[in-house]
Amino acid sequence: MKLKAMKYFFFITANILFAISIYAQNTVIKAGHLFDSKTGKFLSNQIIVVKDGKILDVGSNLKYANTDKVIDLSNSWILPGLMDCHVHITSNFPFRNVGISQSYTTESSAFRALRGGYVAKQLLNAGFTTIKEIGNDANYASADIIKAIKNGWAEGPDIFYAGKIIAPYGGQTKGINIENEHLWDFEFIDADTPDEIKKAVRKNIYYGANVIKLVSGDNAYYNIEDIKAAVDEANKFGCKVSVHVMGGDAAKNVILGGAAAIEHGINLNDELLSLMKEKGTFLVGTDFSFDNWYAYGMDSLKAKFMENIIIDRLKRAYKMGVKMAFGTDIIIDLPGLNRVQTNLKILQSWKAAEIPSSYILQTMTIFAAELLGVEKSKGALEKSYTADIIAINKNPLEDIDAIKNVSFVMKQGKILKQE
Repeated sequence: MKLKAMKYFFFITANILFAISIYAQNTVIKAGHLFDSKTGKFLSNQIIVVKDGKILDVGSNLKYANTDKVIDLSNSWILPGLMDCHVHITSNFPFRNVGISQSYTTESSAFRALRGGYVAKQLLNAGFTTIKEIGNDANYASADIIKAIKNGWAEGPDIFYAGKIIAPYGGQTKGINIENEHLWDFEFIDADTPDEIKKAVRKNIYYGANVIKLVSGDNAYYNIEDIKAAVDEANKFGCKVSVHVMGGDAAKNVILGGAAAIEHGINLNDELLSLMKEKGTFLVGTDFSFDNWYAYGMDSLKAKFMENIIIDRLKRAYKMGVKMAFGTDIIIDLPGLNRVQTNLKILQSWKAAEIPSSYILQTMTIFAAELLGVEKSKGALEKSYTADIIAINKNPLEDIDAIKNVSFVMKQGKILKQE
């Protein structure tokens, strides 16, 4: 009897200890100001309970155990992890001296991957827990960065990845001589018919892509059937299609072809913006400021001219209710600034366009998540969502520049930064 009683005692004790250990794994965040990305408002004095990389619960009067890990952010503004839907983490060129074609012969895929890992960590430390890597990364260098992050060899955001850019013959290059034909194959796939486009989509997915990017309107532009071919093929694999396009008939074909997003869209007129709203096409505007345009080698007059075009298009898109997701597109860092600091210079354009800070935050969170197809698991601080959580020390609704100083970063329930 004594032996049986001891076994029962140890069984009960083990189960109690196991239950305590499981419950003790919870992380509790006291959130002084919590951003509700679906309404664009901050809620006061909330509690977030995190377990196993997910948000277990959110509320104002939640109970928690003494054994839970408590993080007091009562004096901070708490946001879902930010998202950038147009980045090139493996690319960087000298200030005012873009040399993309030259880099094909001077920078290996391995070198590009090392740079990309470095930039990915910068983005994560700055609160960007999800990004869309949109191409121009040599021979699928970003695919290896993604593997390194998943294996725990490096730290970086969750990366949605486009692989090589699909484009009409020549990619986005100009003036390559015939002796160096196909030099652009380092970063582009030539595809000039629907069948070639479908094959290019399959190739990218084979090498790790989970989004697809096309270029239309640089050397030639795709018709509606071409865009539909890409969209239909990508849909088979659960992928969305974004297209680099500036405006005109090329942009109209992108919208009518069913692409999920237009990247850039600098020359979109009101008719095209209205069509985008009707079809639910996202705009990832990559809204460069004067400083960004100047960095690319433009003189001051041209840089100011381009900034004004961006601001005008941004104002019109917002006023007309076009869906927007935040994207930066920077490949040249400003002197003395890192990639994230250079990226966030584009906030000057959003401020000049008088876009409300709450809306800008939504483009970086729930709207971006919708474009990426993960709005049910990312982009909001709600029960069952991934625990990607950041904190800043000032109210971003008063000045969106407050997001430039992130004091706390949690990705998938793991604390990566706490100041």
